[in-house]
Amino acid sequence: MSLEIVTLELGPLSNNTYLIADSQTSEAAVIDPAMDSERVLEAAEQRGWQLQQIWLTHAHFDHIAGVHLLAGSRTPPLPVSLHPGDLPLYHDLGVARKFGFNIQAGPEPAVLLAHRQTLTIGGIAVEVRHAPGHTPGHVVFYAPSAGVVFCGDLIFLGSVGRTNLPGGNHRQLIDSIQAQILSLPPQTRLLSGHGPETTVGDEIADNPFL
Repeated sequence: MSLEIVTLELGPLSNNTYLIADSQTSEAAVIDPAMDSERVLEAAEQRGWQLQQIWLTHAHFDHIAGVHLLAGSRTPPLPVSLHPGDLPLYHDLGVARKFGFNIQAGPEPAVLLAHRQTLTIGGIAVEVRHAPGHTPGHVVFYAPSAGVVFCGDLIFLGSVGRTNLPGGNHRQLIDSIQAQILSLPPQTRLLSGHGPETTVGDEIADNPFL
């Protein structure tokens, strides 16, 4: 079995939404569904994947805008997973109104994530790592067997997440990066919420914020 990853750049803020699946079972999950998430459904259908879960790194509006559409595409609705630290942000629709956007509310999260919790997609184990700083409940999803981390807005190629929104804390963000990202093998791929992918080794060597 292997983890297959489809990266979809969606919405006006160029969000990376990740559609992932176990190649053997065709069971799939979507990470951070953004606006225009109709493309997620199309991509899953084209590959014959069965979308079963929605995982959220955090609850800013651009990362949750597609939850309503995707959750409602199945009966019963697809379960949403979110850290409880970001529930207030999720209920506030990810401060969408502050930025002039209107999004529809998704269902109440069915899975409240915890640090070191293991999620599964088919036969593939994915570790939840609580990594606050960008938001209080921010997490990353680490798939050791694939050597990849889905980072949300924690770290980017040559940059780090913003901390000037409610609940942000720069010192906490840097501590989270040090503990949850830079401790991983240098070749580990980092797939962020925006922009191109990078690796742990490249960010240790070149990221000016670290």
